[in-house]
Amino acid sequence: MKRDIIIAGVGGQGILTIATIIGYASVERGLYLKQAEVHGMSQRGGDVQSHLRISDNPVHSDLIPEGRADLIISVEPMEALRYTSFLAPDGWIIANKKPFVNIPTYPDFDELWGKFEDMKRSILLDGEKLAREVATARSMNIVILGASSPFLPFEMSEFEKAIEAIFSRKGEAIVAQNLAAFRAGRALAEERNLALQ
Repeated sequence: MKRDIIIAGVGGQGILTIATIIGYASVERGLYLKQAEVHGMSQRGGDVQSHLRISDNPVHSDLIPEGRADLIISVEPMEALRYTSFLAPDGWIIANKKPFVNIPTYPDFDELWGKFEDMKRSILLDGEKLAREVATARSMNIVILGASSPFLPFEMSEFEKAIEAIFSRKGEAIVAQNLAAFRAGRALAEERNLALQ
């Protein structure tokens, strides 16, 4: 078993939290794990990406070669498209639809979203809207993680244990919100993936 994952977004959108949850589940399962340092500008508003490699065999490099990523998880649509050259032919992209407009030359939204429609293995969803419906907009990244979870080698219970462990210091209400956000994203991805098959 091996998964090469790129997590992308903009500083402040919670990609490190996504990586931490996946990392926790990996360690609990006894898998090998390598994570590259975050690349790009990590301050709020700058582009950020991280390479996460999980395997049941030792992992020797923390960087994913182009054309080898099994999954791109992105909390920002343009940032997802920035890394498509890394995606394997059978890889998936799971991305938040709502743009974070941080540059004056940001692409036209409809043109941007159309690129996802042209890809057979992509799920584009309004993670912030779904997060507001079930929890709080701040849980958007956890909705996106939930939508990515069917493509990761963990059971629901393993993700839920990781979410509980990571958010427990913030109190039961925050844990409950993030569990709800995760479950909502997972349900939507399962529905969309079945529709695509």
